[in-house]
Amino acid sequence: MEGLMRFVSCLEVPHCLDDLQYSFNQRGELRHLVTKEPFVYNYYKNEHVRNHKRYKILGDMITLHVYELLEKECNLERITIPLDASEEEPKSFFFMSKEPLTKQTNLFVLLQDSGVIRAGQWSQKVIVHQSLDKGTQIPYINTALRDNSSVIVLNPNDNFAEMKEEPQTLVKKEDDATAVEPREACDLISTEQKLILPKRCCSSPEEHTSYVWDHFISKTTAKNVFFIAHGYGGLVFMDLLCKKSQEVRSKVSAVAFIDSRHHAQHQARTDPDIQTWIRLHCRSWVLSTKPLDRPTGSLRKLDCPKVSTGTQNHELAPSSALQSIFRFLNRSSKSRRNSVPPMRTMVTRSSSRKSV
Repeated sequence: MEGLMRFVSCLEVPHCLDDLQYSFNQRGELRHLVTKEPFVYNYYKNEHVRNHKRYKILGDMITLHVYELLEKECNLERITIPLDASEEEPKSFFFMSKEPLTKQTNLFVLLQDSGVIRAGQWSQKVIVHQSLDKGTQIPYINTALRDNSSVIVLNPNDNFAEMKEEPQTLVKKEDDATAVEPREACDLISTEQKLILPKRCCSSPEEHTSYVWDHFISKTTAKNVFFIAHGYGGLVFMDLLCKKSQEVRSKVSAVAFIDSRHHAQHQARTDPDIQTWIRLHCRSWVLSTKPLDRPTGSLRKLDCPKVSTGTQNHELAPSSALQSIFRFLNRSSKSRRNSVPPMRTMVTRSSSRKSV
């Protein structure tokens, strides 16, 4: 009986957070629908594989939930790329304001770290264990949209498509050549073969960002284009800057690096124009014990000024530095901003189909 239950559990695929008995409350915190408790990783005692699979499924459901929030609450549009993709080939996408890029004065481009996170997320771990406000890009999006700006939310980690191939053989028993043990069937399903296909024009974070730049960002008439890059996203932006130096420097007003993995001395060491531009138009928020926005470290010749994020936690750095980053970007604007209302102190938002 126990083996049969394990077999059935393998065939039941959750389609939403409710299927996992979890939902976000009004504060954007993930809570169990029955116990009201936070998510517990070690749900199955001494079964790491099952717990890991459960956590991965939760992450997939959170990704879909954030996509839904971007479209329904932030009013962003999902743009499928490449634009000339056939119906059959794997496709990627990103999110963008529905207003034309020729309408707004400012365009904010959000570029996250590497890993399992997808568009709209800074950290999946923070979403699970703290809140949507601290783990998603939604507070950044809302702050930008309140300022009558456009937003592009990149999706640089959506690089491959998985095509599942059904197993061709069954596990045999000695007394029955066609029977399948429930526990063995579960193991068989969990090890099914997958065909990994790269997505054209989006097979790496660098390729994805370059494609969106060429077909969308570079075509905007906004007076100010701002990049906000977290972790590996900083390295991706530097790759874009080095490959399209003159175009990027003429278009981008300022860049906010958040605990970035870029290395200006290595990536831009042969171009003095890029080095000068970085010093004048970029700022880096680094992990530090100092309060938010305090200068930290020495200004290297080939790098930009550094200030504290107000935290020593990489995954919480974007949430902690939000106010400081927007102050910097607003000051960097080429247009007059005297008529723009001052920013509010903080964005708080959360949503769920069910309140806990």
